[in-house]
Amino acid sequence: MSITLTPSRGRVLCSTGALIGRPNGRDFTLLDACAGKIDCDGYEFMMYDTWYDRLADLRAYMRGFPAPIPVFHVEKSVGDCISRNEDGDTEHTLSNFRINCALAAEFGAELLVLHLWGGLPSDRDIAHNIAVYADLRSIADAHGLLLTVENVVCNHADPMTHLHTLADTYPDIAFTFDTKMAAFHDQLPRLYEQKAERLIPHIRHMHINDYGGGYLDWSNLRTLHIGDGHIDFAPLFAFLKEHAYSGDFTVEATSFDASGTIHFDKLNESIRTLRRFLTTEPGGTRA
Repeated sequence: MSITLTPSRGRVLCSTGALIGRPNGRDFTLLDACAGKIDCDGYEFMMYDTWYDRLADLRAYMRGFPAPIPVFHVEKSVGDCISRNEDGDTEHTLSNFRINCALAAEFGAELLVLHLWGGLPSDRDIAHNIAVYADLRSIADAHGLLLTVENVVCNHADPMTHLHTLADTYPDIAFTFDTKMAAFHDQLPRLYEQKAERLIPHIRHMHINDYGGGYLDWSNLRTLHIGDGHIDFAPLFAFLKEHAYSGDFTVEATSFDASGTIHFDKLNESIRTLRRFLTTEPGGTRA
Protein backbone atom coordinates (compact mmCIF):
# COMPACT_ATOMS: atom_id res chain seq x y z
CA MET A 1 0.00 0.00 0.00
CA SER A 2 1.38 3.41 -0.95
CA ILE A 3 0.34 6.24 1.33
CA THR A 4 -0.61 9.45 -0.48
CA LEU A 5 -1.85 11.51 2.43
CA THR A 6 -1.84 15.25 1.86
CA PRO A 7 -1.54 16.98 5.25
CA SER A 8 -1.75 20.40 3.64
CA ARG A 9 -3.31 22.80 6.08
CA GLY A 10 -0.65 25.44 6.69
CA ARG A 11 -0.73 24.83 10.44
CA VAL A 12 1.90 26.31 12.75
CA LEU A 13 3.18 23.57 15.04
CA CYS A 14 5.55 23.51 18.00
CA SER A 15 8.08 20.74 18.45
CA THR A 16 7.94 19.10 21.85
CA GLY A 17 11.73 18.99 21.52
CA ALA A 18 11.70 22.78 21.91
CA LEU A 19 10.20 22.28 25.36
CA ILE A 20 11.84 19.23 26.87
CA GLY A 21 15.42 18.04 26.71
CA ARG A 22 18.29 16.94 28.90
CA PRO A 23 18.24 20.00 31.24
CA ASN A 24 14.69 19.20 32.37
CA GLY A 25 15.23 15.46 32.38
CA ARG A 26 13.40 14.80 29.10
CA ASP A 27 10.31 14.69 31.28
CA PHE A 28 7.35 14.19 28.97
CA THR A 29 4.95 14.83 31.87
CA LEU A 30 5.80 18.53 31.47
CA LEU A 31 3.86 18.64 28.21
CA ASP A 32 0.38 19.04 29.72
CA ALA A 33 1.41 22.18 31.55
CA CYS A 34 3.02 23.54 28.39
CA ALA A 35 0.08 22.94 26.06
CA GLY A 36 -2.05 25.83 27.31
CA LYS A 37 0.80 28.34 27.16
CA ILE A 38 1.79 28.07 23.50
CA ASP A 39 -0.08 29.76 20.65
CA CYS A 40 0.29 26.94 18.14
CA ASP A 41 -2.12 24.80 16.13
CA GLY A 42 -0.69 21.51 17.38
CA TYR A 43 2.56 19.72 18.07
CA GLU A 44 5.32 17.79 16.39
CA PHE A 45 6.17 15.09 18.87
CA MET A 46 9.90 14.46 19.28
CA MET A 47 10.76 10.91 20.33
CA TYR A 48 13.86 10.40 22.51
CA ASP A 49 15.98 7.25 22.79
CA THR A 50 15.64 7.22 26.60
CA TRP A 51 11.90 6.56 26.25
CA TYR A 52 12.10 3.07 24.71
CA ASP A 53 12.25 1.71 28.26
CA ARG A 54 9.20 3.79 29.26
CA LEU A 55 6.80 3.03 26.44
CA ALA A 56 3.89 1.98 28.65
CA ASP A 57 4.17 5.17 30.71
CA LEU A 58 4.56 7.31 27.60
CA ARG A 59 1.53 5.76 25.92
CA ALA A 60 -0.63 6.14 29.04
CA TYR A 61 0.39 9.76 29.50
CA MET A 62 -0.11 10.82 25.88
CA ARG A 63 -3.62 9.35 25.72
CA GLY A 64 -4.76 12.36 27.71
CA PHE A 65 -2.72 15.00 25.88
CA PRO A 66 -5.12 17.88 25.15
CA ALA A 67 -3.74 19.06 21.78
CA PRO A 68 -3.39 17.50 18.32
CA ILE A 69 -0.13 15.87 17.25
CA PRO A 70 -0.24 15.81 13.44
CA VAL A 71 3.53 15.24 13.08
CA PHE A 72 5.83 12.74 14.78
CA HIS A 73 9.61 13.13 14.66
CA VAL A 74 11.23 9.70 14.56
CA GLU A 75 13.88 9.15 17.23
CA LYS A 76 17.16 10.36 15.76
CA SER A 77 19.34 7.32 16.46
CA VAL A 78 17.33 5.45 13.81
CA GLY A 79 19.30 7.37 11.19
CA ASP A 80 22.52 7.09 13.17
CA CYS A 81 22.18 3.31 13.29
CA ILE A 82 21.47 3.04 9.56
CA SER A 83 24.59 5.08 8.87
CA ARG A 84 26.79 3.02 11.20
CA ASN A 85 25.68 -0.17 9.40
CA GLU A 86 27.44 -2.73 11.60
CA ASP A 87 26.20 -6.28 12.14
CA GLY A 88 22.60 -6.22 13.30
CA ASP A 89 22.19 -2.45 12.91
CA THR A 90 19.63 -2.56 10.12
CA GLU A 91 17.44 -5.08 11.95
CA HIS A 92 17.72 -3.06 15.17
CA THR A 93 16.79 0.19 13.50
CA LEU A 94 13.81 -1.34 11.68
CA SER A 95 12.58 -2.68 15.02
CA ASN A 96 12.85 0.75 16.64
CA PHE A 97 11.27 2.38 13.61
CA ARG A 98 8.25 0.10 14.00
CA ILE A 99 7.92 1.29 17.60
CA ASN A 100 8.05 4.91 16.42
CA CYS A 101 5.39 4.25 13.79
CA ALA A 102 3.11 2.52 16.28
CA LEU A 103 3.41 5.47 18.67
CA ALA A 104 2.81 7.99 15.90
CA ALA A 105 -0.35 6.19 14.82
CA GLU A 106 -1.58 5.99 18.43
CA PHE A 107 -0.93 9.71 18.94
CA GLY A 108 -2.97 10.57 15.83
CA ALA A 109 -0.07 11.72 13.68
CA GLU A 110 -0.32 11.88 9.89
CA LEU A 111 3.29 12.56 8.98
CA LEU A 112 6.69 11.26 10.12
CA VAL A 113 9.94 13.23 10.06
CA LEU A 114 12.97 10.98 9.58
CA HIS A 115 16.72 11.53 9.78
CA LEU A 116 17.79 8.99 7.14
CA TRP A 117 21.45 9.54 8.01
CA GLY A 118 23.23 10.83 11.10
CA GLY A 119 25.97 10.50 13.69
CA LEU A 120 29.65 10.47 12.84
CA PRO A 121 29.18 7.99 9.95
CA SER A 122 26.55 10.37 8.54
CA ASP A 123 26.37 9.98 4.74
CA ARG A 124 29.63 8.09 4.21
CA ASP A 125 27.71 5.22 2.53
CA ILE A 126 24.63 7.07 1.35
CA ALA A 127 23.68 4.32 -1.11
CA HIS A 128 23.01 2.04 1.85
CA ASN A 129 20.83 4.65 3.58
CA ILE A 130 18.88 5.23 0.39
CA ALA A 131 18.31 1.48 -0.03
CA VAL A 132 17.04 1.12 3.58
CA TYR A 133 14.50 3.87 2.93
CA ALA A 134 12.42 1.35 0.95
CA ASP A 135 11.96 -0.83 4.05
CA LEU A 136 11.19 2.18 6.23
CA ARG A 137 8.65 3.43 3.72
CA SER A 138 6.90 0.05 3.68
CA ILE A 139 6.58 0.08 7.48
CA ALA A 140 5.29 3.67 7.53
CA ASP A 141 2.77 2.89 4.80
CA ALA A 142 1.49 -0.09 6.78
CA HIS A 143 0.79 2.26 9.70
CA GLY A 144 -0.99 4.80 7.48
CA LEU A 145 1.73 7.42 7.89
CA LEU A 146 3.37 9.71 5.37
CA LEU A 147 7.16 9.27 5.72
CA THR A 148 9.26 12.37 5.02
CA VAL A 149 13.06 12.52 4.87
CA GLU A 150 14.65 15.63 6.40
CA ASN A 151 17.57 17.50 4.84
CA VAL A 152 19.78 16.94 7.89
CA VAL A 153 23.43 17.97 7.90
CA CYS A 154 26.11 15.77 6.33
CA ASN A 155 29.84 15.41 6.89
CA HIS A 156 30.72 13.93 3.50
CA ALA A 157 28.51 15.46 0.81
CA ASP A 158 25.47 17.72 1.28
CA PRO A 159 21.75 17.20 1.90
CA MET A 160 20.51 18.83 -1.32
CA THR A 161 22.51 16.35 -3.39
CA HIS A 162 20.96 13.48 -1.43
CA LEU A 163 17.43 14.86 -1.82
CA HIS A 164 17.90 14.91 -5.60
CA THR A 165 19.18 11.34 -5.56
CA LEU A 166 16.30 10.21 -3.38
CA ALA A 167 13.80 11.88 -5.70
CA ASP A 168 15.39 10.15 -8.69
CA THR A 169 15.28 6.78 -6.90
CA TYR A 170 11.81 7.14 -5.37
CA PRO A 171 9.70 9.49 -7.53
CA ASP A 172 6.90 9.71 -4.94
CA ILE A 173 9.14 10.40 -1.94
CA ALA A 174 8.25 13.20 0.49
CA PHE A 175 10.63 15.56 2.29
CA THR A 176 10.72 17.76 5.36
CA PHE A 177 12.82 20.85 4.63
CA ASP A 178 14.67 22.47 7.56
CA THR A 179 15.90 26.04 7.13
CA LYS A 180 18.70 25.74 9.70
CA MET A 181 20.05 22.56 8.12
CA ALA A 182 19.99 24.23 4.71
CA ALA A 183 21.72 27.36 6.01
CA PHE A 184 24.47 25.28 7.63
CA HIS A 185 25.38 23.99 4.16
CA ASP A 186 24.68 27.42 2.55
CA GLN A 187 21.93 25.76 0.54
CA LEU A 188 18.86 27.86 1.23
CA PRO A 189 19.45 30.04 -1.87
CA ARG A 190 19.83 26.85 -3.91
CA LEU A 191 16.22 25.98 -3.17
CA TYR A 192 15.19 28.95 -5.30
CA GLU A 193 17.23 27.85 -8.31
CA GLN A 194 15.48 26.31 -11.29
CA LYS A 195 17.18 22.94 -10.84
CA ALA A 196 15.96 22.66 -7.26
CA GLU A 197 12.37 23.59 -8.10
CA ARG A 198 11.76 19.94 -8.96
CA LEU A 199 12.04 19.25 -5.24
CA ILE A 200 9.13 21.53 -4.32
CA PRO A 201 6.34 18.99 -4.98
CA HIS A 202 8.19 16.58 -2.68
CA ILE A 203 8.40 19.05 0.25
CA ARG A 204 5.42 18.29 2.46
CA HIS A 205 6.56 19.81 5.72
CA MET A 206 8.83 22.68 6.84
CA HIS A 207 10.98 23.26 9.92
CA ILE A 208 11.39 27.01 10.40
CA ASN A 209 14.51 27.62 12.50
CA ASP A 210 17.18 30.31 12.42
CA TYR A 211 20.94 29.76 12.20
CA GLY A 212 23.74 31.95 13.46
CA GLY A 213 26.87 30.21 12.20
CA GLY A 214 28.78 30.10 8.95
CA TYR A 215 29.27 27.48 6.26
CA LEU A 216 29.79 24.06 7.89
CA ASP A 217 30.25 25.81 11.24
CA TRP A 218 29.89 22.80 13.54
CA SER A 219 30.49 24.90 16.66
CA ASN A 220 27.34 26.93 15.97
CA LEU A 221 24.90 24.20 15.00
CA ARG A 222 22.23 25.47 17.37
CA THR A 223 18.51 25.70 16.69
CA LEU A 224 17.67 29.39 17.08
CA HIS A 225 14.47 31.38 17.21
CA ILE A 226 13.50 33.38 14.15
CA GLY A 227 15.48 36.62 14.22
CA ASP A 228 18.24 35.31 16.47
CA GLY A 229 20.35 34.22 13.47
CA HIS A 230 21.03 35.58 10.03
CA ILE A 231 18.61 33.70 7.75
CA ASP A 232 16.62 35.99 5.45
CA PHE A 233 13.17 34.40 5.64
CA ALA A 234 11.34 36.84 3.35
CA PRO A 235 12.60 35.25 0.08
CA LEU A 236 11.75 31.80 1.43
CA PHE A 237 8.14 32.61 2.18
CA ALA A 238 7.76 34.47 -1.11
CA PHE A 239 9.09 31.38 -2.88
CA LEU A 240 6.75 29.06 -0.98
CA LYS A 241 3.75 31.21 -1.85
CA GLU A 242 4.79 31.38 -5.48
CA HIS A 243 4.83 27.59 -5.58
CA ALA A 244 1.58 27.23 -3.60
CA TYR A 245 3.14 25.33 -0.72
CA SER A 246 0.36 24.55 1.74
CA GLY A 247 1.94 22.09 4.17
CA ASP A 248 2.53 22.64 7.84
CA PHE A 249 5.35 24.49 9.61
CA THR A 250 7.10 23.50 12.83
CA VAL A 251 9.04 25.79 15.15
CA GLU A 252 11.82 23.75 16.77
CA ALA A 253 13.93 26.49 18.36
CA THR A 254 15.29 25.46 21.76
CA SER A 255 13.15 27.27 24.34
CA PHE A 256 14.58 25.97 27.62
CA ASP A 257 17.72 27.18 29.34
CA ALA A 258 20.50 25.31 31.10
CA SER A 259 18.33 24.91 34.20
CA GLY A 260 15.51 23.38 32.16
CA THR A 261 13.23 26.39 32.55
CA ILE A 262 11.01 26.87 29.50
CA HIS A 263 10.72 30.41 28.10
CA PHE A 264 7.23 30.56 26.63
CA ASP A 265 7.38 34.26 25.70
CA LYS A 266 10.33 33.70 23.38
CA LEU A 267 8.67 30.68 21.80
CA ASN A 268 5.39 32.49 21.25
CA GLU A 269 7.21 35.42 19.66
CA SER A 270 8.74 33.02 17.13
CA ILE A 271 5.29 31.62 16.41
CA ARG A 272 3.84 35.11 15.97
CA THR A 273 6.68 36.06 13.63
CA LEU A 274 6.07 32.93 11.57
CA ARG A 275 2.37 33.73 11.33
CA ARG A 276 3.21 37.24 10.14
CA PHE A 277 5.32 35.78 7.33
CA LEU A 278 2.44 33.49 6.38
CA THR A 279 -0.06 36.35 6.18
CA THR A 280 2.17 38.86 4.40
CA GLU A 281 2.16 39.01 0.64
CA PRO A 282 5.44 39.44 -1.30
CA GLY A 283 6.14 43.15 -1.31
CA GLY A 284 5.23 43.62 2.34
CA THR A 285 1.42 43.80 2.39
CA ARG A 286 -0.75 41.67 4.64
CA ALA A 287 -2.84 39.00 2.91
